[in-house]
Amino acid sequence: MTSPHLKAVIFDVGGVVCRSPLIAIAAYEHEHGIPNNYINCAITVRGSHGAWQKFERGEMSLFPFYEQFGRELSDTAVNNPAYAQYCQRRGLGKSPSLSALCNFYATVTSQQRARDSQRRCTSMGVRNCQLFGRMMRESGEFDERIVEAIRRIRAAGKWRVIALTNNFSKSESDIIGDSPPSPERYPNFTVQSELEFLGWKEGATPPRLRALFDDFCDSSTLGMRKPEAGIYLLACARNGIKPTEAVFLDDLGMNLKAAQALGMETIQVPIGGSLEALKKLEAKLGIDLTSGAFETTEWTSSKL
Repeated sequence: MTSPHLKAVIFDVGGVVCRSPLIAIAAYEHEHGIPNNYINCAITVRGSHGAWQKFERGEMSLFPFYEQFGRELSDTAVNNPAYAQYCQRRGLGKSPSLSALCNFYATVTSQQRARDSQRRCTSMGVRNCQLFGRMMRESGEFDERIVEAIRRIRAAGKWRVIALTNNFSKSESDIIGDSPPSPERYPNFTVQSELEFLGWKEGATPPRLRALFDDFCDSSTLGMRKPEAGIYLLACARNGIKPTEAVFLDDLGMNLKAAQALGMETIQVPIGGSLEALKKLEAKLGIDLTSGAFETTEWTSSKL
């Protein structure tokens, strides 16, 4: 059934328009014997005060973020209880592999130490910048189905097409912060090498990505992040719509729940599920978004 009252389609970026950084987290956990979803629990347990959350609101520059992020991810005193609660909520029984995880944090081989030193990283249990770099490079791939759908929606001329993303500061001053990072701690640092390591040669938000949208609402410049109600309301106000006149696509349930509470229609886009999500969006908009080259079950990507 179509939703003729809709005036805007709002897209999350990471996990919808781009590959999800959660893929990189899952791979990192698997490679290092960390229980599944442990790192995400370690991030979310900090609420609005963690390094990840502050970085997405533009409150931290990159290298202070690396330091705090590493400390938080390696803090088993906080993270283990949070993960145990997650397992209990999911009916997983006793938290798996936590003793092995503590051993992982306590044991870092000399080979890993040398490799981390070369990459300007400290040898914390979770190697902060290595993990973050993988996440950013992973999310540099674009879902061609979503990109094509955005182009078709805009070509129809009936709806505002808006990006609403938890993003990161990306100027040179944001990389360096108040002063350059310590040469003893990060001996090989240059701004250019760091941008290349993160896959940000064109910035964390390339101009070609921004150009897909009528408006690009970026948490790191707005000082708010999903699932805070204010960022949804600001995105609507900037585009002259009410929340009830928008449909919002995101990969994370907590972000969709916040949007629903404001009256938005929502569509979840699980990893690998963009085609099914677009079929739901087709039904709401009443236009073809999936026929042609991208009407396959295989995930397709590009660098735009």
